[in-house]
Amino acid sequence: MDEQPVPGRQPAGDPGPGGGAGHALDRRAELSEFLRSRRARLKPEDVGLPDFGRHRRVPGLRREELAQLAGVSVAYYTRLEQGNGQNVSAEVLGAIASALRLTDAEQAHLTHLAKPKQHRKKPSARQQRVRGSLCRLLDTMDGVPAYVIGRRSEILAWNRMAAAVFGDWSLLPAQERNWARLTFLKPEYRDLFVEWDQKASDIVSYLRMDAGCRPDDARLSALIGELSVKSEEFRRLWARHDVKEKSHGVKRLRHPLVGELTLDYETFALPDDGEQSVVVYHPEPGSASADALRLLASWGADATRAGSSVPGSA
Repeated sequence: MDEQPVPGRQPAGDPGPGGGAGHALDRRAELSEFLRSRRARLKPEDVGLPDFGRHRRVPGLRREELAQLAGVSVAYYTRLEQGNGQNVSAEVLGAIASALRLTDAEQAHLTHLAKPKQHRKKPSARQQRVRGSLCRLLDTMDGVPAYVIGRRSEILAWNRMAAAVFGDWSLLPAQERNWARLTFLKPEYRDLFVEWDQKASDIVSYLRMDAGCRPDDARLSALIGELSVKSEEFRRLWARHDVKEKSHGVKRLRHPLVGELTLDYETFALPDDGEQSVVVYHPEPGSASADALRLLASWGADATRAGSSVPGSA
């Protein structure tokens, strides 16, 4: 059973009734559009097929070419691309994934769309809570920014250094503590991330993975609808159907007090709750960024207050 958040920490539950709701995503349409988008990005020469230079009415591979590569009939593949995947076998999905040159994340997404697991009604609607012991663990990581992220890119808990670097999320309403909303709807976060385009692309790819796992999540659908209305960049990226698992990498940030930071980050999925992950940012030892983080840590609450206005106001 989930523990209650520990008083004095900064865990955030779901936004509640005011957080919005929406219709579930159309899984069949998602499957169809995903397959079309992956087929469109391949050329015959990419997969060892001859290209006779004839005018091609569609970008990328034709259905019959993809079916040939996957070893299935054109009619069978056409039904799948039309969203009829309920009877498809894991072996056929694997052959199609191989023919489309899918990444591991893309193959998992294809499987979720074609053969969705049956979930009980409660998971997508239940409140997300962070274990009290995990909140205390975040507090002990006083030299590096760390936070817990849950479904729909929601920020559930964080430590003092995360507030100093990314902004004091406790000042925001619960429904706004969400990386997708912050990235696309808060101009100051466009200033915070040096490679904002990559951050935006990553967030949309994570949401796509969430949508594939839980197409019946009406609140996720509502979030996607809101962002599609309010952000042209989100609409463009969402139409690409890219998917990605949260993992590791490097982020460059512009901080109002200490300037540019280059931080590695690692993502750790919780073993007892795959919907929550701990994300930890850390600098290279001996680097200017390491010195900058130590300086922020020494400033304590002053650094957190500066971070709450996140860049652009320094």
